[in-house]
Amino acid sequence: MPDSPDTAASDPTPAEPAATDAPSTESQASVEQTTPAPDKIKTLPKENPYYWGTGRRKAAVARVRIRPGTGKFIVNKREVDAFFCIDKDRKAVRTPLNVSGTTKAVDVFVNVGGGGISGQAGAVVLGLARALVKANADYEPLLRAKRLLRRDPRRVERKKYGQRGARRRFQFSKR
Repeated sequence: MPDSPDTAASDPTPAEPAATDAPSTESQASVEQTTPAPDKIKTLPKENPYYWGTGRRKAAVARVRIRPGTGKFIVNKREVDAFFCIDKDRKAVRTPLNVSGTTKAVDVFVNVGGGGISGQAGAVVLGLARALVKANADYEPLLRAKRLLRRDPRRVERKKYGQRGARRRFQFSKR
């Protein structure tokens, strides 16, 4: 009697736990796929052992090189904490490494120039994110979700003639 109510009720019951187990394993698999392991950054030949990324922000340009290593972070031949004195900038330049989980897995070497300190920090962030994507394409969705692969197009607006600045006018005198 396969159509009896007892067997019909008992059949879906074992299927339900199997159905609930499947999504949890799928969600665990998707979590593993979204956070790639740091050892996925492969070493390059000795002729050129670096992954390069270029970042720009305002008037600053950063040339970023990364290689598998121990977590060294050098900016213009100085430690990153010695170069960037403001906490906001220190945290910002480490954001791509924290998002990808490669803080202790790569050595970062940066040459940055032009603009001011905040612009240089933004340029380093973009250059580092681009270099990480070249090293491992699995990092791209993570970095793109945090908007780290987008160049900030904002620039300083030019000063206009007949005004004190870009928008500020001279003080008005009625007489």
